[in-house]
Amino acid sequence: MAAERLPRSFEKLIETSELPVFVDFWADWCAPCHMITPAVKQLSQEFKGKLQVVKVNVDKQPHIAAKYGIKSIPTLILFHKGKLLWRHSGVLPYEALKSEIEKFVT
Repeated sequence: MAAERLPRSFEKLIETSELPVFVDFWADWCAPCHMITPAVKQLSQEFKGKLQVVKVNVDKQPHIAAKYGIKSIPTLILFHKGKLLWRHSGVLPYEALKSEIEKFVT
């Protein structure tokens, strides 16, 4: 998974990536965020080369969280070429997460 990115790099990534970009908005203190981490890692591995996975720590990048209206975490957003394709707040089991992502990733 990608490391934390500077805001400009984040914006450029979600606007120009040839691959869909899956963003996990999270925080260190968030227990549900830690619960979903294994599913996000598995998604990153299973869709390698078809999907780019990025984690955004809302405490370290509050301006990015504010821009995308993140009110609760974890919030998961799928972008492609700057367009929001899918969004979910809360924990999802891996199979449900995979099923949602497969609708957009070929």
